[in-house]
Amino acid sequence: MIREQPGRESGGRGRQEAALAALDIVVMTPRSAEGEMLIRELQRTRASVRHCWPAPETYPVEADVIVSELVPGLAHRLPWVPGQAKAALVVVLPAGAPALDQLHNIAADALLPRPLAPGVVPAIVLHAHVRFAYEQRLRARIDKLDETLRGMRTIERAMRIISSAARRWTVA
Repeated sequence: MIREQPGRESGGRGRQEAALAALDIVVMTPRSAEGEMLIRELQRTRASVRHCWPAPETYPVEADVIVSELVPGLAHRLPWVPGQAKAALVVVLPAGAPALDQLHNIAADALLPRPLAPGVVPAIVLHAHVRFAYEQRLRARIDKLDETLRGMRTIERAMRIISSAARRWTVA
């Protein structure tokens, strides 16, 4: 466990607040008391917060984080292929037990259970964004490694061709 040095706590908090303030967040929840509280909590972070309800058939791509109710067919509303997300996804769970098969199909970056706790909302959104960014970095690294591997295979194939041609020339 990494412990911060004394006097460094506010620096970490400042970075987290700056990271939250830089986010573009789309909130897709009804305008209930809980939905309003969720929007206010996110606006307090100075993030750009847009509200959209009812949930559209296709969710917007031009956001850093999408906070959405667990609506029927959520997996089909996401405008990307599974595993190639364009934004972090936070799913607001209904009170009680959610349908686990729905959660499995959407691959959310974080879950926000009901009842919503005011101080927890920004932390969960930040966690989702950090997790999403980390996954994006890993995907980029995997793509680079795949490209390197393809290059190595091409070089090996060329070396085999040159080696067999050299053997034929030395025999002749």
